[in-house]
Amino acid sequence: MARRPDEEYDYLFKIVLIGDSGVGKTNLLSRFTRNEFCLESKSTIGVEFATRTLQVEGRTVKAQIWDTAGQERYRAITSAYYRGALGALLVYDVTKPITFENVSRWLKELRNHADANIIIMLIGNKTDLEHLRAVSTEDAQAFAEKEGLSFIETSALEATNVEKAFQTILSEIYRIISKKSLSSEDDPTAASVKEGKTLLVGGSESNIKKACCSSS
Repeated sequence: MARRPDEEYDYLFKIVLIGDSGVGKTNLLSRFTRNEFCLESKSTIGVEFATRTLQVEGRTVKAQIWDTAGQERYRAITSAYYRGALGALLVYDVTKPITFENVSRWLKELRNHADANIIIMLIGNKTDLEHLRAVSTEDAQAFAEKEGLSFIETSALEATNVEKAFQTILSEIYRIISKKSLSSEDDPTAASVKEGKTLLVGGSESNIKKACCSSS
C-alpha cells in the first residue's frame, strides 16, 4: 500500500537514547518530536519510540528515536534494542556526577551490542540548572574526544541545543550513508536505509506514549 504524502521520506534512521534513569532522555525525545516538556515526567517500563520527519542535507529523513524508558534500572536492555540503530545519544545529567561516571559503562555496553559503525553523541543535559552544575564542560569534552564521540550540552526544559543535537547526529549519519551509496550501488547498508527499509520495530507506532501533559 502506498504511503500517504505526509509519510514520504528518502531515508529512515533509527537512533537510540541511553543513559542513567532520570537524566532527561524522555524529555529530550518529547521536546524534539513534539516540542513538549513535562516536569512531572515519570519513568515508565518498556521501550518507547517516537518519530519526526525533517530535512537533512536537502533530503527528507524520518528519524525514529527509541527511548529505554526506565529499563536501565533493571539492566534489561539487550542487543535487540540496539539492532538497526545508526546513531546513539548517550545522555548524562550535568548536576549529577554519578550519571557522568556511568557513561563509560553505557559506552561499553553500546559497543558490545550495537553496530561497530554506529554514530555516538555524548549529551550533557539540564544546563538550565547551571547553579547546580557538578560536571564541567571541559571534563565531558575531554572524555568525548578521547572516545571519539561528538559532544553537546542541552536543556530539554529550555529547548537549548535539542534541535541542534538531533540535527547534528542525523547529518553525520546521512553523510556516511550517502558516501556508501555513492561508492557502491550494491552496498547492502546503503540500500537498506533508502526508502525506509530499516523499520526494525517490535510494534507499531500506536505504541508511542501519549503526550505526558495531556489529560486522560
